[in-house]
This record gives sequence, structure tokens and C-alpha cells, in this order.
Amino acid sequence: MTGSRRTFVVGAGAATAIALLPRGALAAYPDRPIRLIVPFAAGGNADIVGRLVGEQITKALGQAVVVENRGGAGGGVGAEAVAQAAPDGYTLLVGSNGPLTVNPFVNANLKYDPIKDFAPIALTSYVPHGIVVSKAVEAKNIAELIALSKKAPVTIATAGVGSATHMSLERLKAITGADLMHVPYRGGGSLLPDVISGNVKGAMTEFSTALSLHTGGEARIIAVAALQRSKIAPDIPTFDEGGVKDFKAQSYIGILAPAKTPQDIIAALQQAIEKGLAPTGPAAERLAGIGAEIATPEQMTSKGFAEFIRADYEDMRAAAKLAGFVSK
Repeated sequence: MTGSRRTFVVGAGAATAIALLPRGALAAYPDRPIRLIVPFAAGGNADIVGRLVGEQITKALGQAVVVENRGGAGGGVGAEAVAQAAPDGYTLLVGSNGPLTVNPFVNANLKYDPIKDFAPIALTSYVPHGIVVSKAVEAKNIAELIALSKKAPVTIATAGVGSATHMSLERLKAITGADLMHVPYRGGGSLLPDVISGNVKGAMTEFSTALSLHTGGEARIIAVAALQRSKIAPDIPTFDEGGVKDFKAQSYIGILAPAKTPQDIIAALQQAIEKGLAPTGPAAERLAGIGAEIATPEQMTSKGFAEFIRADYEDMRAAAKLAGFVSK
């Protein structure tokens, strides 16, 4: 056997041996920055929570988490990008109602399957929706806003067509008969300046997104879609108190990876998130400070988050029928 032939055989044998080694024996995860896709514009609830969670992953795993806002199509543009990314743990999605459980019922040309194309890592939190109105709007509560809308249409912004807040607005219109004209934006944060200026009369948005406007006197939250008033803003009544009985709506945030991402990577990320959002820790306190509720320990697991998504998927199917959307 010639020297070159022997070299080839030895090299081939070594390559086979390397291929048989566990993935973790080749390189420790993560060994480069992680990209975290927020499928909405900066400033909204998904962006706020996503950046906070990214900080916790960085602290736990020792690699930078780079947040990338990629809005459009109710979160569908960013979700599609993650669904098509390599399943190696370096591209993650800040998932929420819009791209995961609303889009399937409002977008006939969805290019990803929210159930099959993602590996849930952990649910992080949820926050109720609310109606915030410009200071120039005469209505002081939801009953007055509904009455006002029946005299002339009232423009109400949301985070975009197919977003969770859009679905909540459509549900409210269907239940009350209010003439609320939908004005879609590219995220919850992007609509705030127009609410403040009065370019739109109000918005259906996450309580956390609008809270600073309310407390700062720049706009008013006139109703929160929870069964009880918020502990941090007890002056804001619920929809139920305003006559829209049992009206509850919320946005949830969780982290997902592309389907087929190795389980050891999923586990490492899940543990990092769980540790970072410990109930007595500063991150959890920051979320509570904006009106968000931390997910339960079970929901903050891959299995628990997957079950949560499936349940909400069915809830959104019912909501889509109520709102008049074509559903599957």
C-alpha cells in the first residue's frame, strides 16, 4: 500500500470515528452569538420581553444574544424566517399569539406550520390586552367609547393584521356592535406615537405596551381585558366592569427553535430561561412591573409550552369564527 493510500484510509477512519461522536463532544453549545428574531417592530410587548429573555440567556450561556426585529404579516415574516433556519440553536423565535395561533386562521397563504415547524422551548409570560385612547377622546370608559363609535366610527390601531390584538378587537366588535375602524401597524410600539398625537383615536394593545402612557398622562387606558384589575394600576377598570361581560384577552410570549433542533440544545436554552425568570429574581420583577404574569413552572418547559400552544390554537379557532374570519 502506498503512503497516499494509507493516509486516505487513516483519514477516512478518523472521519467515521468523529461522525460517531456525540454532537457535544465536537463543540460546546453555544460557541457563537445566538440570533433572537422578534417578529414585530421594536417597542411592543414581544420586543420588550424578548430583549429581557435574551439578556437571561446571555447570562446563563455566556454568549451574546442578538435581537433582530423582523415585522410583517402579523408576525408571519419573522416566524417564517425561523421555521426555515438551520435547526442548530443559533436562530430562535420570540413567539406569540399572532404568528403561532392566529395566523393559521387569518392567512390563507401561510408558509409555515406553527405546530410542526417549531420546537417549543419555554413559555415566559402573558399580559392582558387593553384599550388605550388619545387624551382628546371624550370617552372615559369602554361603555362610553362603544356609544361614541355608534355615532361616528372610531379609529383603533392594533399591532397588525392577524396579530393577537387585532383578533381581540374583532371579538370586541362582534360582541358589542361597536363601529371601531381597524388601523393596522407593524407592531405594538409603532402605534404609540399616533395614539399620543391623536392621529388614531386609540388602540387595542398589550397592557404592558400602553402602561407608561397611562401613568405618564400621555394617553388613557380605559379598560383592561382581564377578570380583575391590575395590582399596579388599580384605577383601570376591566371590560367586564364596563359592561362587556367576561371579556378576556391576552398576549403570551415564548421562545421557540426550528423543528428538529437537538434536544440537548433545547434543554440548555430552557434551563437558561427558567433560571433567568426565577420568581424572586430581578427579571421576573421587571416583567411584573409592566403588568405581565410569569408562566407557571410547567408552562416554562418544552412539553408544557407545546400543550399551551395547542390549547390556544383551538381557542383562536373559536375566536376566528366569532370574528368572521375564514378558518380551517
